[in-house]
Amino acid sequence: MARAAKSISRRAKSKSESPSSVPTWAHDTELVGLVFDLEPTSSTSLYSQYTIGLHAWFLDQVRQFNPHLSAYLHDGESEKPFNISALSGQFLPNGKQLQLEANQIYHWHVNALSQRVVQFLSQWLTQLPQTLELKDAPLRIKQVSIANPPTTYAQLLQLPIDKHSNISLSFISPTSFRRKGHHFPLPVPVNLFHSYLRRWNDFSGMPVEQQPFVDWIDEGVIIQQHRLESVKVAAGKRGSVTAFTGAISCGLSQTAVANSEFTQLFYTLARLAPYCGTGHKTTFGLGQTRLDWVEQESSVSTQFLTNMLGERIDELTALFTRSRKRTGGDRTDKIASTWATILGRREMGESLQVIAQDLDMPYDTVKTYAKLARRALKQDNLDKP
Repeated sequence: MARAAKSISRRAKSKSESPSSVPTWAHDTELVGLVFDLEPTSSTSLYSQYTIGLHAWFLDQVRQFNPHLSAYLHDGESEKPFNISALSGQFLPNGKQLQLEANQIYHWHVNALSQRVVQFLSQWLTQLPQTLELKDAPLRIKQVSIANPPTTYAQLLQLPIDKHSNISLSFISPTSFRRKGHHFPLPVPVNLFHSYLRRWNDFSGMPVEQQPFVDWIDEGVIIQQHRLESVKVAAGKRGSVTAFTGAISCGLSQTAVANSEFTQLFYTLARLAPYCGTGHKTTFGLGQTRLDWVEQESSVSTQFLTNMLGERIDELTALFTRSRKRTGGDRTDKIASTWATILGRREMGESLQVIAQDLDMPYDTVKTYAKLARRALKQDNLDKP
């Protein structure tokens, strides 16, 4: 009883300290995107895979406010009904890390794809904590605004369309797909719309037979223009991802437009893209998407960090895979990827404690793996002519 009273008191205090303007929406809303304005309490370094910390903080907030939803989000369903972005704003280089500047505002996006998550957000915003607790970099929550307007899947489907208009999609953060066990870093229309259709079928309550639609996309969608760049990023808890950023513009052939049912769905799924993101690992900041042609600024950003780390993890993974195959090691790929992730992050200046927490591994295990990885790296250097 005392614990419950303490919890209520804590939430009441948090509510009084929350941003004064709280976004609201209709009770039947199924989709919404929020942007948080965050201010560091002091200038501090940002560790390379901090999006894992953002992911963990958000899920812990769900656990505190709605344990049943938390259990659902951890059940491993095929599609997650939310996604998050990395931070955007003014960063300064600081060796192998980036520095958050005090008195600067940074932006963080959270998108909800199901009514259950939207209803959680509605409750949570009225009792929002004062600070987003990111490891060694607490961020004061200054304001929360609506980035993608509240709507429902039915409303998206009913919006009028111009059957002859092109659509533009911009991939704001590194984006990638999984194909035949490998990363596929190209925005081929089949992959894009298959990605969006999976989310639609999981959460809209109006599922569409997948194969006929995907075949129609393959036959009828034409890329008119593109501006793309390949990147290697560290994303999620282990390993690296080959991804892309940039924008494409595409439209429909005359033959494709003749199929009115699929034409409507094509434009509807394009409108869904900013909410659901594109490709995989969207709950760790990948695949953030805009329904527009966005020219990205060429400035120092967190992508610099993830590129550097992603390339190093990829290099180390190949090295450790060769090393373990020479010695007859089992579970080669998984162990090599784990060693590479630990050593790569350690080389970037991260502590073993932070790495262990992010990977959900015992500290002693991470410490042992780091030693084994260094030994394998040293041996590889000795073996070189």
